Amino acid sequence: MKLKPIIIAMAIASTLFSQTNVHAEEVNLKVVSTTDVHGNFFPYNFITLSPGSGSLSRVASRLKTIRDSIGEENVILLDDGDILQGQPTAYYYNFIDTVSPHIVARMLKYLKYDTQTIGNHDVETGHAVYDRYRKDLAPIPFLGANVIDKATGKPYLQPYSVINKNGIKIVVFGLLTPAIPAWLPENLWAGLEFEDMVESAKKWVPEIIEKEKPDLLIGLFHAGHDSSRMTGEWRENASLLVAEQVPGFDIIFMGHDHQVYNSASIPGKNVKPLILNPANNANNLAEVDVKLTIENGKVTNKVLTSQITPLNSLKPDQEFLDTFEPERKIIYDFVTEKIGTATGDFSVRDAYFGPSAFMSLLHDLQMQITGAEISFAAPLSFDALIKEGDLLMSDMFTLYKYENMLYTMALTGKEIKDYLEMSYSLWTDQMKSPDDHMLLFAKGDPAKGDYAKLENPAYNFDSAAGIRYTVDVTKPRGEKINIISMADGTPFQYDKTYKVAVNSYRGNGGGNLITEGAGIPHSELTSRILSSTDKDLRFYLIKAVQERGTISPKVTDNWHFIPEKWVEGASKQDRKILFPDEK
Repeated sequence: MKLKPIIIAMAIASTLFSQTNVHAEEVNLKVVSTTDVHGNFFPYNFITLSPGSGSLSRVASRLKTIRDSIGEENVILLDDGDILQGQPTAYYYNFIDTVSPHIVARMLKYLKYDTQTIGNHDVETGHAVYDRYRKDLAPIPFLGANVIDKATGKPYLQPYSVINKNGIKIVVFGLLTPAIPAWLPENLWAGLEFEDMVESAKKWVPEIIEKEKPDLLIGLFHAGHDSSRMTGEWRENASLLVAEQVPGFDIIFMGHDHQVYNSASIPGKNVKPLILNPANNANNLAEVDVKLTIENGKVTNKVLTSQITPLNSLKPDQEFLDTFEPERKIIYDFVTEKIGTATGDFSVRDAYFGPSAFMSLLHDLQMQITGAEISFAAPLSFDALIKEGDLLMSDMFTLYKYENMLYTMALTGKEIKDYLEMSYSLWTDQMKSPDDHMLLFAKGDPAKGDYAKLENPAYNFDSAAGIRYTVDVTKPRGEKINIISMADGTPFQYDKTYKVAVNSYRGNGGGNLITEGAGIPHSELTSRILSSTDKDLRFYLIKAVQERGTISPKVTDNWHFIPEKWVEGASKQDRKILFPDEK
């Protein structure tokens, strides 16, 4: 009978020990992501020479608030690519100052980023730039699981990174849109190939889960959400497909399409995994609060909440600005260098409604540089203006936004006509009455956030120089274009081969105008290239302008929309929709 107290005591002790052993612990983390920063580091637009929105300087302000509130050790900071192209700041440290440690790498280290995925515009800078950048960025991992080294068959970049925060193991898996060959000359990605995103994820994710056993698995994908759009033979935006077809992710951050997205705010959307895109230029941050319950050293429950945080109301962080003030001054001096004189304004707004001085200048320079008979070009900035007066280096970034090469290609007359048929079908609606819209406005989500009112991005609205033609907006694709003659009045021949100036994005199949439109197989494009510039087109545009000294806004009236009465009324109403700030 004396054993009973001992047994009772042992039972109580066992119960107490058991309760202590299963005591649950809570860990709170915050995961933050930027994407498509496009060289926007300072609160100043070095192209328009005016105060700018977003920027890493405002990201720095938000990060201070977050880290002060929950502790730096509980914050995971990520970037989703397309950071090396856009503002002149990136251009300068890509191609002019190639000796100093890259400013982007220094800024990401200063802000204490944990991981970054490569973007297509980062690849556009070429091996010399992104290989140097990757070394300068180290030890911050530069991800791209589906960027494959042809020589080894293995990833050229790190497939994933492992981050340990407050005892929690986080794995970040990086993917890039595989449509690179549709946009960029092969010399920029020589020795590489790009796997389908879903295939790559299906291969890597089970291995990551088995080997790393992460408490939190994050996808950092430089690709958008609309998987229905094909770019050549590549599925450009497969982020949601990966989420649907490859289980295991807790969070997926997207980029590339410049559209804000938060799956938690979509009615009826399954919120596992959480999927976010803060869009471009660091105007927003994607933020996920993670609450983890840990029992016996294992995560037993996860609660994730997400938000897209606007940054434009924040004051730029002064310490960040002070740290990089010497670089800001270098860039300001670079972009304000005078290279010529403009005798009038060049507005891209006119380019949507017919021939314009802006596009005539670009066509003229392309034909001067190449000696081509015909030129194709599109307005690469949705809304841009070169003002009368001193022509500055910054104006060259207005005239030409991207670091494309300039090709001279061989196209037949029929291919030229079919190319233009597709371009204007992306550009214009088929009018049934004078009250209809002439422009093709978006009925649902636009193709890209920058062109919020248009069904398709304007950088695919190619017009032509060197020929005279009309565009009938009442006709369907295939019947819109009537090529009257060459610009000098000589006959245009459908079976003749012409030398055509076109940027490398287009010449490699970008926008599908030369493949789907002109009907040239992607495999045949290289054989059609007669010559290519060895530097980006903007470099040669700068040289051409410097040689001329003065440029004047002259419109080469070689094409127009018909029927003229319908077009006149439709242009007025559509212009008010596209540019409501105009009086």
